[in-house]
Amino acid sequence: MSVTLYTTTWCPFCQRLTADLDATETPYERIDVEQNPEAGEWVKSVNDGNRVVPTVKYSDGTYATNPPADDVRAKLEELG
Repeated sequence: MSVTLYTTTWCPFCQRLTADLDATETPYERIDVEQNPEAGEWVKSVNDGNRVVPTVKYSDGTYATNPPADDVRAKLEELG
């Protein structure tokens, strides 16, 4: 998988991002930071100690906080 979404079930921004990615059948792995404390700690480590979702991690090690779906798709295309 080239992209991992760190989300929660209650976050409207997470719901929007996943719906937009699903609409174009963009593949991703989704990890709920409330169910996975280790993932939540990683999210905090890249967001100045804040558990900001959605945070997206790409296969090249880069990440983005609350990106629009178009940015995620563009990065996936770049990663090939």
